[in-house]
Amino acid sequence: MEARRHSDEGRRVAALRAYDILDTPREEEFDEVVRVVSAICGTPISVINLIDSERQWFKAEIGLGVRETPLPASICSHAILQPDLFIVPDTLADQRFSDNPLVTGDPRLRFYAGALLKTPEGLPLGTICVLDYKPRDLDENQKALLRLTARQIMKMMELRRLNAAERIARERAETHAEAT
Repeated sequence: MEARRHSDEGRRVAALRAYDILDTPREEEFDEVVRVVSAICGTPISVINLIDSERQWFKAEIGLGVRETPLPASICSHAILQPDLFIVPDTLADQRFSDNPLVTGDPRLRFYAGALLKTPEGLPLGTICVLDYKPRDLDENQKALLRLTARQIMKMMELRRLNAAERIARERAETHAEAT
């Protein structure tokens, strides 16, 4: 079942695009986060995903081997509609996902847990999520660490955006100084 759109979809997608992170190359600091989260949660898959208007794109992933998937198959597009951590202990037992091609076919995902990546204004951009091939759950410590990691990822994204804005301002100032 495809997720409905966020109630403020236009503003949400505009906020995502303002980070200028979609379709960027892999970055070690984000790759390290998914490796750590996968180890903490004991899952073979961990993803930093961003929900664009027509696709979900992965800034970092371990265990999937792809950088994006179509939005209709996205479990994370359901997660961004939730107020907090979204956990699906068994995807086959949940009517929203029981016919999902990523559940019924390869890679046969059976467990999902995702913590929201939210802007300072509260707009959900995506999740840091963990997935497994078998039904399961997370303990309270793992849930708390997944939430904490989501907040840290947003700080990384904010810093990345500020650094880019500073670089552009510096280049403009240098160009202006050279012209005068």
